Amino acid sequence: MNTFCKELQKINTIDGAKEILASSIQITQNIKKAVDFCIVAHDKQYRKSGEPYAVHPILVATITAYFSNDESMVIAALLHDVVEDTPSTIEDVEHEYGVDVARIVDGLTKIVEIREHELTSSTSHEKLLSSALSFRKMLIASIEDVRVLVIKLCDRLHNMLTLDALKREKQIRIAEETLVVYAPIAHRLGISTLKNDLEDLAFFYIYPEEYKEIDNYLQEYQSKIQLKLNDFVSNTKSLLEYHGFNAENLKIFSRIKHHYSIFLKMQRKGISIDEILDLLAIRILVDNPIECYDVLGHIHMKYKPLIARFKDYVSTPKENGYQTIHTTVFYDSSIYEVQIRTFDMNKVAEYGVAAHWKYKSGLNAHSPNLKWLHSLEFENENIEEFYSDAKQDLYSEEIVVYSPKGNTFALPRGATALDFAYLIHTDLGNCAVESFVNNVKVPLLTELKSSDIISIKTTDHQIPRCSWIDMVKTTRAKKAIKLLCSTRLREIDESSGKNIVNTIFSRYKTNVLSELDYQVKFYKIPVILDYLKEVKKKITEQLVGKLGFVTRLKLQNLKFREYKIDKVVFYSNFSINNLLFEHCCHPKFGDDIVAFKEKSSAVIHHKMCNKAYKKILNGDHMLFCKWEENKLHNYKMVVSIPNVKGELAKLLTYLSVHDINIVFIEYGRDKISHTRYCEIEFETTHANKEHLKTLIEKRVKIIDFFSKADAYK
Repeated sequence: MNTFCKELQKINTIDGAKEILASSIQITQNIKKAVDFCIVAHDKQYRKSGEPYAVHPILVATITAYFSNDESMVIAALLHDVVEDTPSTIEDVEHEYGVDVARIVDGLTKIVEIREHELTSSTSHEKLLSSALSFRKMLIASIEDVRVLVIKLCDRLHNMLTLDALKREKQIRIAEETLVVYAPIAHRLGISTLKNDLEDLAFFYIYPEEYKEIDNYLQEYQSKIQLKLNDFVSNTKSLLEYHGFNAENLKIFSRIKHHYSIFLKMQRKGISIDEILDLLAIRILVDNPIECYDVLGHIHMKYKPLIARFKDYVSTPKENGYQTIHTTVFYDSSIYEVQIRTFDMNKVAEYGVAAHWKYKSGLNAHSPNLKWLHSLEFENENIEEFYSDAKQDLYSEEIVVYSPKGNTFALPRGATALDFAYLIHTDLGNCAVESFVNNVKVPLLTELKSSDIISIKTTDHQIPRCSWIDMVKTTRAKKAIKLLCSTRLREIDESSGKNIVNTIFSRYKTNVLSELDYQVKFYKIPVILDYLKEVKKKITEQLVGKLGFVTRLKLQNLKFREYKIDKVVFYSNFSINNLLFEHCCHPKFGDDIVAFKEKSSAVIHHKMCNKAYKKILNGDHMLFCKWEENKLHNYKMVVSIPNVKGELAKLLTYLSVHDINIVFIEYGRDKISHTRYCEIEFETTHANKEHLKTLIEKRVKIIDFFSKADAYK
């Protein structure tokens, strides 16, 4: 946590708050009037800590002034709780301070933050929903004016600085929301200083032991670390001055990663704090972009670089406007991260979108791209899905790739060539058949790396890839695939329903659908047997009066017969005595399937099979089919068991209690790691594989888990 925040944390009086505000921004007549109005409006209101409530909005205005010199923002910060908590209205604010301030205050008021008495337990489902609602309101309310978001983040920072006044349960609840809602937004807006402080404060309350462990390490080795950094800074400064850099136009700062960043690195890589390569870093500031590369050349010539850790965000900025060259080098038996940027780039990196108002002239660095914010109003209405998708887009690490024409595109780390195709255009992703990375043909699911050049080859028709939804990275790609697949499934069910009905009456009418005089929901027919029987009955009644006596008699006696062959159930008025599984799509037990009638055989395809799709559109004869309900489901799993006496017995008892019958078990120990592994085959009435897996994972670590059911067995 930076020095400024620590100073704010000590202030609990109105006079103290006014004093620090005056040191942060010039107090104009309008700001003074807003401060006085704020104090009067919140008179006799107090926070949980016992301090006058007016201290809070004044300090929020102080934090806002730290990130922005915009007078309207500072005044809006002073008044952000006035409309909600006092008799004053938006009209009053507009009359006194103008339309600009009123618009920001109105946006802040629309974000109805979760109040303390509404806080649910940290583990409840309501927690997710309430956070999601708060999150969505924040973003949607900010579409017209992003300043609303900046002030709301400053408001949350002060709330986090005073969180010690609340009970432990509420501290955790608010800290969790800060970590998953507010910090990602600060990240996307490029306000790294604010993001880091929010993360560290939330980390302190959610994981106090882990925070203390890291903090103790940093304090214990503070002198040693600082001496190493000072030596590296001094050596680097001498190097650059020797090569002609003017000391007045060159600044070098040292830093240690902030607490939460260290924690994440330890968790992601499974390493100790001693093993973090970029724990120590220096930042070199120069006047112009060309000098960044000049500095880089001298650094690499002097110190041995780790080339794999080199990143150039100067030529290819991140979407939030961030521009810096990152490199990692060896010096005196230690590893240091070196960041090189211009003074203007540093302002954008520290203040993000707020730099636009703090430095209104002479700022040539890239501004953050806010298209993501304006697109949010078109997202679907499922709150939890919106929350999950937006969070992923907000807080993913980025790579920068190129189109063949040299245009740059930002994608989350782990994105594939198909993600790139969908980023360019939905139609490009839907029709993609081949991808080329750096002129080499690769699969569409190939993971991309920064600076790759990607081109996509398409076909003239859309290709639904329903099983790929979890393999792509971006929300845009996932949603496009989901939409295409749901549209294709609806089309398949609609056409299959028509084919099934025509097949039933094919002995009496070539196209019985032309005789229908009522609305039929054909998409229901392949999946709901009772609805098919109802439609068959109505069509029969319609045809009876239009056919000859013998045909009419046969039609009246038309009945379905149930056939069961190799775990598949058919309903047909034709004799079916053989079952074939097509090898073009390899349908397995539980997959969505369709059945075609070929003489006295039923031929099974996966519902999404391209060959089947053509046959469906061609109007081939089809049958109603479904998998036979299997009361017992067979599974196989490999689990890792702690090397503790009685653990296997406890596991078997747990499985027995949950209606899991063991068929086969093999127990052994890995000679290298001494980990005990257990291979278990079992049967159970549980049909939901994922639910079953989750149930077992509560007791033991699962290495591998799969169903033994297969249509070919």
